Amino acid sequence: MPYAVFNLRARSLVRGTVLVLASLIAAFLLSGFPYVHPAWKLIFPAFAALWGTFDTLRCLQLRWSFYHGGVLLLLYMDIMALAMIFFLLLYPYAGWLQ
Repeated sequence: MPYAVFNLRARSLVRGTVLVLASLIAAFLLSGFPYVHPAWKLIFPAFAALWGTFDTLRCLQLRWSFYHGGVLLLLYMDIMALAMIFFLLLYPYAGWLQ
């Protein structure tokens, strides 16, 4: 396999970032965003986003560099996407918020 994106044992920033962003888009589509309704299927994008975040986390280096800083920015983006996915997953079940 010539590319690290297709090799699951190799570290890949592209694979982790694409997985998290695709999971966020899938979560918006599955939840019917403006009219959020309970959907247990949102668990799958949540787990996929967690896996993508772990994949991005594996790319961190021990010493600081601009690459390390870029990976940290991608991790912050992953955390914001995870927060949105889990909000879409849990919001319909919190009746006291409505």
